[in-house]
Amino acid sequence: MAEEKNSVEVEETAEATTEVKQETPKQDPQEFLENFDWDKYEDGIERVEDSKLEEFEKLVAENFVDTADEEVVEGTVVYLTDREAIIDINAKSEGVISLNEFRYNPNLKVGDKVEVLIDIREDKSGQLVLSHRKARTIMAWDRVNAAHDKEEIVSGFVKCRTKGGMIVDVFGIEAFLPGSQIDVKPIRDYDQYVGKTMEFKVVKINHEFKNVVVSHKALIEADIEEQKKEIISQLEKGQVLEGVVKNITSYGVFVDLGGVDGLVHITDLSWSRINHPNEVVELDQKINVVILDFDENKSRIQLGMKQLEKHPWDALSDDIKVGDKVKGKVVVIADYGAFIEVVEGVEGLIHVSEMSWSTHLRSAQDFVNVGDEVEAVVLTLDREDRKMSLGIKQLTPDPWTDITTKYPVGSRHTGIVRNFTNFGVFVEMEEGIDGLIYISDLSWTKKIKHPSEFVSVGDKMEVEVLELDVEGRKLSLGHKQTTENPWDKYEQEFAEGTVHKAAITEVVDKGATIEFNEDITAFVPQRHMEKEDGSKLVKGEEAEFRIIEFNKDFKRVVASHTAIFREEEQRNIKAAQKKAAAAADEAKPTIGDANEALQALKDKMEAGSKKK
Repeated sequence: MAEEKNSVEVEETAEATTEVKQETPKQDPQEFLENFDWDKYEDGIERVEDSKLEEFEKLVAENFVDTADEEVVEGTVVYLTDREAIIDINAKSEGVISLNEFRYNPNLKVGDKVEVLIDIREDKSGQLVLSHRKARTIMAWDRVNAAHDKEEIVSGFVKCRTKGGMIVDVFGIEAFLPGSQIDVKPIRDYDQYVGKTMEFKVVKINHEFKNVVVSHKALIEADIEEQKKEIISQLEKGQVLEGVVKNITSYGVFVDLGGVDGLVHITDLSWSRINHPNEVVELDQKINVVILDFDENKSRIQLGMKQLEKHPWDALSDDIKVGDKVKGKVVVIADYGAFIEVVEGVEGLIHVSEMSWSTHLRSAQDFVNVGDEVEAVVLTLDREDRKMSLGIKQLTPDPWTDITTKYPVGSRHTGIVRNFTNFGVFVEMEEGIDGLIYISDLSWTKKIKHPSEFVSVGDKMEVEVLELDVEGRKLSLGHKQTTENPWDKYEQEFAEGTVHKAAITEVVDKGATIEFNEDITAFVPQRHMEKEDGSKLVKGEEAEFRIIEFNKDFKRVVASHTAIFREEEQRNIKAAQKKAAAAADEAKPTIGDANEALQALKDKMEAGSKKK
């Protein structure tokens, strides 16, 4: 086949030459080839004129490709097999190229023009071997640069995946396609693109390292931008559109409206309370949304889904009224109470004060948990403002109804310490009934600065009802009243004038303190700390003290050491006076002696006072 084609080409070349130079007819090259005896020529038997040889070589040079030239030439696909492509480059014979070199172009067909480089002039079978890959490599860099400068769209073959993206064959050069530049939406499966031919835009070239970066996303964005402008110009509030869920976050859903993204906030997805948007929608789902609002440039579009449905409060049955019992699920718990979903999208609040008859408020979590099914009573219902308040404690009788029968004044009971403040202790008598013990009613004798010094939360305490206010729902309790008041006994034991022995516990500016026992602590004024010799009592020194003041109500006891020897002095004076009077009655002549003795005693006492 090659020989026949060569003959035809030679004949056509000869005819063309004849047309150009008709005035000098020359021998037909084809005829020359057919009649020429190559054997005689090679053996030197028959010689050919040099002019004829030169003419023939000129014809061949003008009409045939020089297969020794390494320049890239253009050829035509003339035949395709399962493994190879036969390419005509206008040479003495057709060339062969493996189809592997055309993987980037799976649609190669007969008649297509391709660039080739002569790889082997002739193989063992005399076949011309060509390379399309080498030809593309030679021309690739210039073409890539031109495409980048002119911002032209190029075609590339996705060869494989790599870290962070894909490797793309563009003009025979391996270019990098970042994962973020594949599409405008996040790509979860990169493998779906391997082996595909796609269009790209050359976005970056590193001339030093011969690196090329391409983008398919840039082409999509250009188309989307046009669509976006058209869509934005038609947007109106209240307009209902169909979109596709593009991304789901904890705060809402991004919806693709056909080139324009809008956000459905989590609160606009459903009338019911939800924890995460994926409870309502999923990725790539088609949904209907309504435009709620947008900014001046319409670049931030607020969408809604629940607005396409009737508000649940509007559909709430007219049969529900205040005082009715309803059932619902706990959907949210706050510090101040719990929200109960009575029907889908309709919630009522149970305030923590409505969870128990107890006036001692606790956390709502002490009564209910999220997800619990509870029964409650409707306390208030406002359909216009769409508000409903509920109560749980109303399902049980009010314990204060027969409080006077259960807890009359003077009765004694056992309660549990639930809490305490600076001024007292709250004791729970039963669920719903709390009483307060003031700090002064905790102990008869101990001086308590804070209730935590005396009791702990959770302790059981014996109490006595001191006061009862039914209307104010207040119960006043006492703990010390459940025991005998030791100060009744101390009132006799430490009565004024009684003498007791004790040691100085502490000395202060105005005096000192002494402890007669664990309950009785007495105060000794400074002037009552003087001893008989004129010195002062010191800390730790033991002595006798006389009680000079005892107040049971204020638990005040005052003692004196000085009064001990002062009283003795007074007794001595009285005794001397009595003795002198008796002596005067018995013997008048000796009255002078008695007066002298009395005067001597007075002088002694005065001397002692001056010394002090």
